[in-house]
Amino acid sequence: MNAAPEDQLRLLDVQGLDSTLDRLEHRRATLPELAEIETLTERNESLAADIVRAETEDSDLGREQAKIDTDVEQVRSRMQRDQQRLDSGQVGSPKELENLQSEIESLHRRQAELEDAELEVMEQREAVQTRLELLRQEQGGVQASLADAAHRRDAAFEEIAAEVEKTTAQRSEIAAAVAEDLLALYTKLRASSGGVGAAALHRGACQGCHLQLNTTDVNRLRDAPADEVLRCEECRRILVRTAESGL
Repeated sequence: MNAAPEDQLRLLDVQGLDSTLDRLEHRRATLPELAEIETLTERNESLAADIVRAETEDSDLGREQAKIDTDVEQVRSRMQRDQQRLDSGQVGSPKELENLQSEIESLHRRQAELEDAELEVMEQREAVQTRLELLRQEQGGVQASLADAAHRRDAAFEEIAAEVEKTTAQRSEIAAAVAEDLLALYTKLRASSGGVGAAALHRGACQGCHLQLNTTDVNRLRDAPADEVLRCEECRRILVRTAESGL
């Protein structure tokens, strides 16, 4: 293939801009904010699940406490009625009096048992509510950090997008002046050679694979016509001669 030396030099400019676009895409894909957001999102989801479990536990304990309260109230009411009967002197039978006193004592014990159980539930519920408050506080901090990271990510995305737009415009302008067949070869090689389709020959070394050419290859390149499109014998990329080629 033959192409004007000017086109071959423009190809290096195109390569430089393509490499810049590749770096911008890599930067966009590897922003530290992305990993930070992923970690924070996972933590936020974990906290949300913990909060739901704690809220459920608190709700269950609340119902248990309410049930005990109801039972205590029923015992108190029953005990109050029995005490009123006892105090009124309406109980004449010694046996009935003994039974009534025994029931009042049993109700006292039952009330004490229920109050102990209620105290235990209240202590459990207090611990759950304390844990729930700490979880909510941590979640608030995580969500604030998540919002901050998302803001920094979006700002970086905007900056990268502006650079991509500017670089793409420059590339389009330069590529339009390169012969189509040369550009097509470059595009094909770039796709199969790690994003580098054309490289400068600098002081006898290919800047694509960074290998020094032997004397025979250097002599061959020196004798090649200026418009001949050269290829590196090692990496097969387009080899562009410049004033620094050392030929």
